[in-house]
Amino acid sequence: MKLISEKKALGRLKRLRSDLETEIVENYEHRAKSCLTCETQGACCVDAHFVNVHISRLEAVAIGQVLARLDLKKRIEVDKRIDDAIEEYRLTTDGDTFRQTFACPLFEKGTGCLVHLDAKPAPCITHACYENAADLPPDEILTKREREIDALNEQTYGRPQPWLPLPLAIRSKA
Repeated sequence: MKLISEKKALGRLKRLRSDLETEIVENYEHRAKSCLTCETQGACCVDAHFVNVHISRLEAVAIGQVLARLDLKKRIEVDKRIDDAIEEYRLTTDGDTFRQTFACPLFEKGTGCLVHLDAKPAPCITHACYENAADLPPDEILTKREREIDALNEQTYGRPQPWLPLPLAIRSKA
């Protein structure tokens, strides 16, 4: 397998995310309630009983790049939220990490997702408030994209990379 640079991989990841977002917006999102009209904006992002978003190493790098552009004061706040989430929800790489849930440290009240435009993780792209289960995007859509992201990680780093709970993945790349 021919390896590619992380920079090139991040460009490809951006296209994968964009393609996924286009597919979701065009085919499913119109059936979901808009986040802008939600009476409790961000509730799904900070629901510590619900959120278990896992990301790859490459996605963590992309998020890290977005966070690095924040002003120092905001970056310190976000770093603290990441560390607090790891500690408060006792996130570890041991066992079935998909059973671990947490409040997303990237959600900011009044702003929304801090990485929405440039590094929003694939599971977050597919998530929305659908009233009818039949309106949900099929799981296969996310699974297909995650396989593509997996292959991109392997092509970048030379071996499969673990998918970790978002705060742990970000912290491991800090």
